[in-house]
Amino acid sequence: MLFTRYSFYVTIIAILLFSCSDANKEKKHADSNNDQYDLQNPFVIKLPESLAEISGIAYYTKDSSVFAIEDEDGMLYKIKLTQSNDIKKWRFDKKHDFEDLILKDSVFYVLISNGDIETIRFGTGENITTATSAFPDASKKSNEFESLYFDDTLHQFVLLCKDCEDDSKKQISAWGYNIDSSVYTPSVLTINVQPVDEKLGEKKMKIKPSATAINPANNNLYILSSISHLLIVTDRAGNFKEVFPLDPAIYKQAEGIAFTPAGDMIISNESHETGLANILIIKNKKKGL
Repeated sequence: MLFTRYSFYVTIIAILLFSCSDANKEKKHADSNNDQYDLQNPFVIKLPESLAEISGIAYYTKDSSVFAIEDEDGMLYKIKLTQSNDIKKWRFDKKHDFEDLILKDSVFYVLISNGDIETIRFGTGENITTATSAFPDASKKSNEFESLYFDDTLHQFVLLCKDCEDDSKKQISAWGYNIDSSVYTPSVLTINVQPVDEKLGEKKMKIKPSATAINPANNNLYILSSISHLLIVTDRAGNFKEVFPLDPAIYKQAEGIAFTPAGDMIISNESHETGLANILIIKNKKKGL
């Protein structure tokens, strides 16, 4: 009888703990919604197996599609958001660790994890020419990057560090890249991660940027951290503004982010060994206001 009573109490305690944990998760994910984006209810576009490791994306305004790269193979894809089965592809390189993609002035810029930047240009008949700018001392493998964006106030690209040797646990640094001179500049930006810890009530969060983009609707910088399932918002100077927890069931491995001119957010998820990779579209609720 004593054993039965003990088992009953253990079961009750376990149920209560599970319920509290569940409630905390629901509250955390409810906090991710805001007056501009409903992050809990994106429109989902499933991708084919060939794009299981989609990493970087760039929005193409002319026909509402996205260009994308795949993490381990030098293929450039074009995906119609209105018809996800309408996919074109071009080979531009062999195998590398491709991480992010920018389309600027009809030229594609592909970020490789060691900091190298490869350009892709289309000629007549869709002939492709490429060139690569080598990151300083990239062969030492001391720095790792996954995110690239263009800042028109700095007039250069910004590579936000995922894991750089000069970073401390309290800050994330960035390198600049001038597309005219092909010159890299260190320390163009620094982001203090302590306000993120304080906002979430955590200590020493692992914030390793996996994708970045500037939102044209509010001029803020949006930073995805796939490993910690966070969306961090700062101003152009890197000053913290807000952080939104992302539901891992929806944002299983968020590796790409882009915005439409109207501020609709587009996020790409790798398959993460569960189901298909996908593209998520989160509408800007403040559009037109």
